[in-house]
Amino acid sequence: MDIPPLAGKIAALSLGALPLSYALNYVSALSHPLGVALMSALILGLLFMAIYNLSPGDIYYDPLYAVFTIFAFTSVVDLLIALQEDGYVVGFMEFITKEGEPYLRTAHGVFICYWDGTVHYLLYLAMAGAIHRRKRYRNLGLYWLGSFIMSILVFLPGNILGKYSSEIRPAFFLAIPYMLVPCWAGMRVFSQSRAPTSCIPHMVQEEQRKGLLRRPVDLVLVIYLILAGFFTLFRGLVVLDCPTDACFIYIYQYEPYLRDPVAYPKVQVRGQMGGEGHMVLSWIEVYQILFEAGTTNTSQFIAQFSHMGASMHLRTPFTYRVPDDAWACFFGCNLLYALGPHLLAFRCLQWPAFFLRPPPGPPAHHKKQH
Repeated sequence: MDIPPLAGKIAALSLGALPLSYALNYVSALSHPLGVALMSALILGLLFMAIYNLSPGDIYYDPLYAVFTIFAFTSVVDLLIALQEDGYVVGFMEFITKEGEPYLRTAHGVFICYWDGTVHYLLYLAMAGAIHRRKRYRNLGLYWLGSFIMSILVFLPGNILGKYSSEIRPAFFLAIPYMLVPCWAGMRVFSQSRAPTSCIPHMVQEEQRKGLLRRPVDLVLVIYLILAGFFTLFRGLVVLDCPTDACFIYIYQYEPYLRDPVAYPKVQVRGQMGGEGHMVLSWIEVYQILFEAGTTNTSQFIAQFSHMGASMHLRTPFTYRVPDDAWACFFGCNLLYALGPHLLAFRCLQWPAFFLRPPPGPPAHHKKQH
């Protein structure tokens, strides 16, 4: 998969969040929650007008250019929030976490901001660069879409159901367009044509004739999916308060973060029960599921990144952090749980012959040799 050059214009515009956030931190009107929400909406509106005047041709070619520009700007803001909460910078985004979105001060919120400010930011620049150069970005777009949706599906319900449910402020409702826009963006990304492959019909037929035992890489991945499915089911039973000794030992001695009242880990594990189980039962159609149905499993990395980081972060109460003697087991299992779907996605992209539709017509037969 070719990575398009990053969009320099978008990068320069997004870095305007640095002086702007520093200046806004000292505006007295932003000491009120409603003021924070109105100012945020105003800034996003002005940003859209600016990019529309700077790059009308790119927006006309693909309206997602404006979406990626605005989201790149918010990614820089999120990175500043994370750095502010961890004490690396001072005087930038205090008004957001105090009066706008206090749940961003949780360990999970901090790591969500780190992910958005780094990985998502680079994806936005790459996709905007692809649009500017009129190149495909379907795979990058699907990866971003899966990652973005996963973060929203965990973060927003966790805010409502967890201990910060009483801290919902007007700025929270800006998440409504924040959810609707990616849905529209997803439909546009899905409508893009896939990159052509070098697989000829004969190669597709030969690969699809092979049994699982003749495809050792696929065999290893199937075994991984089965084990990951059992691990997902087990953790789901843990958060559902299963009374067995194994669940009791696991939640208290290996992953006590699942008991944290912020609710993010519970929401995440319950959501993964459906997604991972579907993957295990649908191996034959894994290519379509990964790259044509929202890249559910490749989005696992953001979930595990936030979950693993929050499990060890100082903002998580000590009783809910991973014990020192269980750190290696916890880290190893969760890292494999996150990286496995990416290896599966890499296999589908690099050797797609088995997952392609067979050519129309009767299957080719080998000629008998006399």
